[in-house]
Amino acid sequence: MHRRTAAVAAVLLATAHDSWAQRRRVADASAGSGSAYGRRSDVVDAAQGFAQLHALEPGWVESVLAQARFVPQVAQLMMPAATVSARNWAAYRARFVEPRRIEAGRAWWSLQESWLQQAEQRWGVPADIVVGIVGVETYYGRITGNFRVLDALATLTFDFPSGRSDRSGFFRSELGHFLLLAQREGWDPTAVKGSFAGAMGLPQFMPSSVLNYGVDFDGDGRVDLNVSGADVVGSVANFLAEHGWQREMTTHYAVQPPSATLDRALLLVPDIVPTFSAAQMVERGALLGEPAMQHTGLLALVQLYNGDAAPSYVAGTQNFYALTRYNASSYYALAVIELGRAVVAARV
Repeated sequence: MHRRTAAVAAVLLATAHDSWAQRRRVADASAGSGSAYGRRSDVVDAAQGFAQLHALEPGWVESVLAQARFVPQVAQLMMPAATVSARNWAAYRARFVEPRRIEAGRAWWSLQESWLQQAEQRWGVPADIVVGIVGVETYYGRITGNFRVLDALATLTFDFPSGRSDRSGFFRSELGHFLLLAQREGWDPTAVKGSFAGAMGLPQFMPSSVLNYGVDFDGDGRVDLNVSGADVVGSVANFLAEHGWQREMTTHYAVQPPSATLDRALLLVPDIVPTFSAAQMVERGALLGEPAMQHTGLLALVQLYNGDAAPSYVAGTQNFYALTRYNASSYYALAVIELGRAVVAARV
């Protein structure tokens, strides 16, 4: 989905990402297009702007955008679900940390083991985190999207649906980066497939993320996030490192939140952003174990709802926060962590 993978990540919050994954699977089976944009005046104006901004041939840009098609389904999928069920960490986790996905992760890890080891040495990102991200994002390549990226980005640039916060500027930027990327890589821009929001490949990078964080890890002269496991591993690790991942730091600690409502609320104000020292959390009534008390960095009190049951809590570190730069959801981050750990256990 990054920024993604991470720019798509910023589009939806926890419950939205929850419905995103469900709707994407349905959408991929019937990704149809409407009318072509042709030489609509705002599209022609945008083509001229993209050509100037990215030093592209104007005629080529106009020709490509003229072939983009409005896809009603893309606009529909960008809207929040009509009814949003209560956020439920246990249910969310169960969709990703389940036997078939764990087994697929074990097999993918075996295929990419050398690259995972090299990535950890270079960027300090453990193999289980990379494996967890690819598993949550695309089920190790099984669900990468069946929309033409050109159509998806054009639809969300020129006809972003009303009724929700306008993100057309973000998608306009990504459309320009997609054109630049297609020109650089020699792609047929009408043939590239991805999610309904324009994310591509096994790690679901947005075009700007491919340009900014994509790594040719196997040294074949191109960044291939669809086939090259090496490039997928290197790009995911590089993305996290560029967004603050700290070598050998854990992602989170167990925590018992303050019983006092006001103290708990004050610790929750920064949400997933590490803000408090362990001592400051304890001063507010949180209970932390010895490993957390020895943590020298800042922590965040992260709350995950469980429907009608009591919420779950963790004390997130800078590395937990780095995972949310890939997708701005604590549910997503913890699912990545726990899927990765489950794959580790399956490899024993």
